[in-house]
Amino acid sequence: MNLENMIYEKKGHIAVITFNHPPANAWNLAAVTDFLAAVDEAEKDKDVRVVILTGAGDKCFSAGMDVSDAANLPKTSPMAKTLWTRIDRFEKPVIAAINGHALGGGLELALCCTFRIMADNPKAKIGLTELNLGIIPGWGGTQRLSRVIGEAKALDMILFSRRLDANQALEIGLVNQVSAPEMLMEDAMAFAEALAKRPPVAVAMVLKAMSAGAYEGIEIGLEVEGQGSAVVKNTKDSQEGFAAFLEKRPPNFIGE
Repeated sequence: MNLENMIYEKKGHIAVITFNHPPANAWNLAAVTDFLAAVDEAEKDKDVRVVILTGAGDKCFSAGMDVSDAANLPKTSPMAKTLWTRIDRFEKPVIAAINGHALGGGLELALCCTFRIMADNPKAKIGLTELNLGIIPGWGGTQRLSRVIGEAKALDMILFSRRLDANQALEIGLVNQVSAPEMLMEDAMAFAEALAKRPPVAVAMVLKAMSAGAYEGIEIGLEVEGQGSAVVKNTKDSQEGFAAFLEKRPPNFIGE
């Protein structure tokens, strides 16, 4: 793909999308448009089982909205909100490899990811700091931060525009893992490779059921879970899983 603001790479069953909009990997209309194209590619490629999102350089994962492109905000903001929700409901695991600052819309995107791994760089901070400007998080932060860390901690972070380092974020469950900066992508790839070995259809059904419960309530979530159970019991991967168990060997899931 010919993208100006994203780098799209495929490594085995893993797609790596790198935000490449210096200096802060902020989101303008062009960046969101390129990100949409990259997400489309990762979604339609049946060989891709896991997606990693990260930022170019070591300063920023993403610093949020690009204020220099404010004229396009009426177009950019709805696109971003829709795309962030799409990531939140993606039926392939998405890992945020947070290489630097993740602020505003950048953290809001990371919150949509299945897992978050952050570089242990003391200068790197994450937070929803919009209230410092007299505005509020508008790309899902008021809803998704509380889902991840609980209402009280989320209110404290948002209302006081608190910025956390990697270890503070790990302590409250905002990130799943902290890595040395030079090991971040290696650790993210290892995590992704482990996820890619899991049965892809079953993984998708779990993500779909949990998403339905979060967005539409537990009754719908349970209904979707039941539908997913019916789907996976007839897959080749289900047959392989039971055969591998009986034969006492690791399963080899093919995504069928």
